[in-house]
Amino acid sequence: ALVVRFLTKRFIGDYEANTAGALYSRKFTIDGEQISLQVQDTPFVSLEDDTDSICCQEQINRSIYWADGFVFVYSITDYESFRVLRPLHQHIRRIHPNANIPLLLMANKGDLLRARQVSSKEGLQLAVELGGTYCEVSARENCEGVHEAFQQLCQELSRSSGSCNGEKRRGLHLVRPKSPNMQDLKRRLKQALTSKGKSATTL
Repeated sequence: ALVVRFLTKRFIGDYEANTAGALYSRKFTIDGEQISLQVQDTPFVSLEDDTDSICCQEQINRSIYWADGFVFVYSITDYESFRVLRPLHQHIRRIHPNANIPLLLMANKGDLLRARQVSSKEGLQLAVELGGTYCEVSARENCEGVHEAFQQLCQELSRSSGSCNGEKRRGLHLVRPKSPNMQDLKRRLKQALTSKGKSATTL
């Protein structure tokens, strides 16, 4: 929902399962300079039973290898989605032990305060611990907040682009994907609209 909000400014509550992940692209201007951003919408990451280790698909590992920045998303109404973030960060650090990669910790469903299970203080503390920035948003109610959060990460990426990224690329044979899939995103939006009894629209 957050990726769709960012890319299309639309919100649709129901989606088909994101089991394989999809890659999308968008161009926009940061500090007067146009940049091309690729967003990998990865499948769900979960903890293994009764452990603090994550169950991670190989497709996610490939994304970690080529990514220049990360957005960690959890729901403030689901503590389990928050618990997975620290082990996920440890997993990324094992792949990129010396790289300084920008990280955004994004707490979603900020409109459901009565169902909150994760406090803003906990989210902020974890962001500080992981060396990232923190924001709380509502994909349902606040398109601007989602866009500002992604833009903040892009500004960090732009600032760090001049630094040496050779360490994280060295010895890796996986290359950045070259085929952003906006057509798939449009198809998913149309399917969601149709399933809700609305007429599909062209973006």
